[in-house]
Amino acid sequence: MIIEEMLRKKLKILVSRTDAIGDVILTIPVCDILKENIDVSEVHFLGKSYTEDVIRSCTVIDKFINIDVISKLNYQEQISVLKKEKYDAIIHVLPNKKIAKLAQDAKIPVRIGTTNRWFHWVTCNKLVKLSRKGSDLHEAQLNIKLLKALEIDKPFSLSDIFRHFKLTNISPLPKRLLAYLQKDRLNIILHPKSNKSAREWGLENFADLIHLLPKEKYKIFISGTKADGVSMRDWLSQLPDHVVDMTGMMTLREFISFIYYSNGLIAASTGPLHIAAALGNNALGLYPPMRPLFPQRWGPIGPKAAFLVGHKCCQKCEEDISRCECMDQITPVDVASVIGKWKKTLS
Repeated sequence: MIIEEMLRKKLKILVSRTDAIGDVILTIPVCDILKENIDVSEVHFLGKSYTEDVIRSCTVIDKFINIDVISKLNYQEQISVLKKEKYDAIIHVLPNKKIAKLAQDAKIPVRIGTTNRWFHWVTCNKLVKLSRKGSDLHEAQLNIKLLKALEIDKPFSLSDIFRHFKLTNISPLPKRLLAYLQKDRLNIILHPKSNKSAREWGLENFADLIHLLPKEKYKIFISGTKADGVSMRDWLSQLPDHVVDMTGMMTLREFISFIYYSNGLIAASTGPLHIAAALGNNALGLYPPMRPLFPQRWGPIGPKAAFLVGHKCCQKCEEDISRCECMDQITPVDVASVIGKWKKTLS
């Protein structure tokens, strides 16, 4: 079916991005832009289990398809799952050879991929010339470029993109978590770890920042996984009493709500940072200055989002990440100065 004929009817489209939370957040605008620009009946999202709560917080996506569940089936059953949905098109935002072959074998009529993956040449029938390496565009803008295959070909500014997140299905915060937030102080979340997905600012810098934030004005929460909590145990035990260790205490759905009801979040380039920004909350990202990790590509998007970035590459981290000094160019005083401009807006 050629694109012109397909666009004459209501379309059911599957968007595939089976990686981390931040990547998924920056893919969500693709789904809303589809519905805004062509006649779409449903948009489904193919992702991993641990990102499901992000998708369920988004009102524009009609259904989450769990690749972890599908992958446990035998191959013919996997094909049957996709065939049953009767998709008109799949957009491979994250190139994945197995998923590309599965979509082809399930005979999804339009299969969209990029020209710079060899397996897309044999599994996809609509190819978009798109190179992320060396691009000056933001990751979210690069994702949207794939829609050129469906004749959506126009520029989107970062402020345009923010309105397409639609993270408005926020669950009420459980009383056990709501009790931690204090209306007479700024409730600030610090997320020190990144699961090795980003250059980290370092626990010493976060500790110095905490000592710059007086307890009379701030309530501080340390977020992270249970494993993060274990790895930071000694550091956490030395923090002052206006700091609460929240590691391992929340599901992702609860954490999204906690971010929403707090006054802001500080982190490296991680999923929680992008969640805070997409929710419209204060979000301060801490970045190294080198490609492709720099904020021009991965910065938080939102009206209250900001970033700080080192001014010069240290070059040491090209050989050994543990020796990176780029992030230390961002000082705790710099970060405290940004936080000091945040307002109390506890919902």
